[in-house]
Amino acid sequence: MAVGGIINLLRKELVVNNIKFRLFYDKPNQTLNQELVALYQQNIFSVMRQVPYSKLNNNTLDMVVFINGLPIISFELKNEFTNQTVKDAIKQYKQDRDPKEPLFKLGRMLVHFAVDTELVYMTTHLKGESSYFLPFNKGNNNGAGNPENGGIKVDYLWKDILRKDTLTEIIQNYVQLFEEEGEKINKDGTFEKTKSQKLIFPRFHQLDAVRELLANAKQKGTGQKYLIQHSAGSGKSNSISWLAHQLASLYNADNQNVFDSIIIVTDRKILDSQIQKNVLQFEKTKGLVEPITDGSRQLKEALKDGKKIIISTIQKFPVIAAEMGELATNNFAIIIDEAHSSTSGNTLRKLNEALYKELTEETDEDEQTVEDDNADSNDALLQMIAKSRKLLDNASYFAFTATPKNKTLQLFGKPYEVGDQTKYEAFHLYSMKQAIEERFIEDVLKSYTTYNSFYSLYKKAEDDPKFDKQRAQKKLKQYVESHPASIDKKTKIIINHFIENVIHQRKINGLAKAMVVTSSRKNAVLYKHAFDKYVADNNLPFKSIVAFSGDIDGETEASLNHFSSGLIADEFKKPEYRFLIVASKFQTGFDQPLLHSMYVDKKLGGVNAVQTLSRLNRTTAGKEDTFVLDFANTVEEIENSFKPFYETTILADKTDHHKLFDLQSILDTYQIYDQEDVMAFTNAIVKNKPLDSVHGYLNKAVKEFNDVLSEEEQEDFRIKCKSFVRLYVFLSQIVPFESGYLESLYVYLNHLQNKIQRPVGEDLSKGVLDSIDIDSVKYRLLQTERIYLQQGDELKPIPTELKGAVNDPELEYLSEIVNDFNTRFGTEFTNEDKVRKLARELVKDVAQDQAFIDTYSYSDEQNTKITFGTILQQKFMDHIDSNFEVFKEFNDNPDFRHFFVDTLYKLMATTFRNTNQVR
Repeated sequence: MAVGGIINLLRKELVVNNIKFRLFYDKPNQTLNQELVALYQQNIFSVMRQVPYSKLNNNTLDMVVFINGLPIISFELKNEFTNQTVKDAIKQYKQDRDPKEPLFKLGRMLVHFAVDTELVYMTTHLKGESSYFLPFNKGNNNGAGNPENGGIKVDYLWKDILRKDTLTEIIQNYVQLFEEEGEKINKDGTFEKTKSQKLIFPRFHQLDAVRELLANAKQKGTGQKYLIQHSAGSGKSNSISWLAHQLASLYNADNQNVFDSIIIVTDRKILDSQIQKNVLQFEKTKGLVEPITDGSRQLKEALKDGKKIIISTIQKFPVIAAEMGELATNNFAIIIDEAHSSTSGNTLRKLNEALYKELTEETDEDEQTVEDDNADSNDALLQMIAKSRKLLDNASYFAFTATPKNKTLQLFGKPYEVGDQTKYEAFHLYSMKQAIEERFIEDVLKSYTTYNSFYSLYKKAEDDPKFDKQRAQKKLKQYVESHPASIDKKTKIIINHFIENVIHQRKINGLAKAMVVTSSRKNAVLYKHAFDKYVADNNLPFKSIVAFSGDIDGETEASLNHFSSGLIADEFKKPEYRFLIVASKFQTGFDQPLLHSMYVDKKLGGVNAVQTLSRLNRTTAGKEDTFVLDFANTVEEIENSFKPFYETTILADKTDHHKLFDLQSILDTYQIYDQEDVMAFTNAIVKNKPLDSVHGYLNKAVKEFNDVLSEEEQEDFRIKCKSFVRLYVFLSQIVPFESGYLESLYVYLNHLQNKIQRPVGEDLSKGVLDSIDIDSVKYRLLQTERIYLQQGDELKPIPTELKGAVNDPELEYLSEIVNDFNTRFGTEFTNEDKVRKLARELVKDVAQDQAFIDTYSYSDEQNTKITFGTILQQKFMDHIDSNFEVFKEFNDNPDFRHFFVDTLYKLMATTFRNTNQVR
């Protein structure tokens, strides 16, 4: 067999003694050359049943497909009527088909199918019991399997996949044999770099998505939008690679190239490198693919040179927006990875402006100079800018995401009418439900444990000042959640749970790791210190890594981890590192298959909840489940976050663009600006006039705003101003606004809103934290359950007006604020909790008393115990306010007093022994 296996043999010429043989003729992309079309038609596709394959035995394969006499696909066929299923076919391949046989060596055939009347599975590499079979099914009810069709459910295999044209497409454009660089997880948890030959055959949804996209783009040309909702585990990088390469050679019915350049954009550098690697693997013609590694100038040159496939981060596009006028006649296919984030804000608009066909391209330069100060010319320029914000007519957008937001659905989704509503859905779907049921990702909600948090505060200030109730309550909640006592207790719960339920259970063959999700950078640092102390105090063989941006009180990732930030992902692979403590970083785009457990101490919601918890969903050998322990969210909150993205995500209705004109009308009626002000300001911006003159145009409106409008009117104007700006940014991408004034008003209000911001009022909760202290902290296991998901509610359209109001602060006495807080968050405390806490504090107080230390060190036990009782009663007075009931019992009940003193004395003796303070 030639190098590259059957694939290269079919794709390239075979040279023997300088004689060239062509064993297979590709299907031409165009029909202009009828000779090539005729040669393709001469290929002979054939099928043979009961095919012997060995000289050592009489075994036969149920069926083999040949092209021009070369075997390319084998089948083992089973029928439920004979009590055999696809599982028996897989077993037969694993146990009865010797991988040492020449026909079963890697690359000799494209794929091996195991088939019954319900399901299809496939593998490209027979390795005995280690053979790994993937499902090749259409999906049923957005899950695994195949739908009812009135007959044999797998008939798509011969009605579509085994057709001559389809098999030719797969051979030409999909199957690939290459050397893959990867990592092997050793038994001791270390990672080892590996290189191995790998043969890729597309999964059904990958093949189906790319073929549907190509067929639609061929028919409709440029100016189209496609949303591909493919879950994690879908093999998205391969799908993008196959799509990009085939779009680059796509011709329409008139034999014209549909796209000049294919631009793949991603918003994360890690994913950028992954996609580069994948796309380059499928490159057949050297130089076809241009990864942008040297900045925006390289990107511009790649476009000018007509590079067919360009890979870049979306952040590089705005830099060259002003230089792209010469691309007027080009058509583009823009493939966007992770479209829910890449397309937000102004970034996509900048990309559109960069690729926009210049309206004034044919204008004479001298004439343009003469008209530079002409109002009509400026208005034409503004119209051009407004039009360039819209999704381009000379580009088609292919947006991939697992979690589409409402904006993403309206920008790229497929519209359909239901009554008087316009809803939006994805062009193609491979759901989270199907990925889980097909075991390509783990179900991260299978074991979800929630804890209730209870806190008790006490007022340590002698007076009773008043504070802003709402702000004070928020500060108190943050205070107790970030208090060292809270962090220490949660650290103990986390580590003990991990040891008992993960390490002792040998999850992932004893190699499992965990992520701790914190609510702030400060808390991440506190957790790091708490983890290190608890691990050291208990002689545990584990280490933790912390990840956060910037520094907290001079402490950085590097100073706490003792290695640079860039090494975190690689260091975390080492077996001694079991905990990754994060604050925002590594919650998206981080793939570590050994992550088994997640401990959440942060409010999560919507897409953020799905993306964060999905860090656990990567599969690997020995990984049979995952675990989440959550201190901050309820089961219902997490369920509601996941439901919209579990099956198909639908936008309930489009955003009404008429609301933009309603907002404009209301803003105009306040009469703090007029049309002349707006146009004068925008013309100054367009012409890059000096900054002081630009500010001058706004100051008039600011003065009117402050002098004429009431406080309520000012707040209403602020809200509607901000709403207009946000709504225009979104709607201008999908609605053909070509009004120069509307664009001018957007520019004007976008700058004006920064000069009329709500003044920062006096913080009437300042000092509240100096007046209280934490009394008790308790965490109680609430429940552990499996969260079952089903189709979620439709997403609501983008709101057309933001909410906001000016509210006078509600002042309340500190004592009432503390009581209210304790009522809300401290209802689970018992006398037992209070006594236990009091006992620890009293022992600590007495242990630090020099008189007791001297007595303990130099007197006998009887005198020491008497001294202990006397000092204990003195120290008790310091805690009387928060423990009056216990003190009363101590003072009035001799039996309780003797018991309490004896118990605490024993505890004290243990404390002194542990600290080496021995007589």
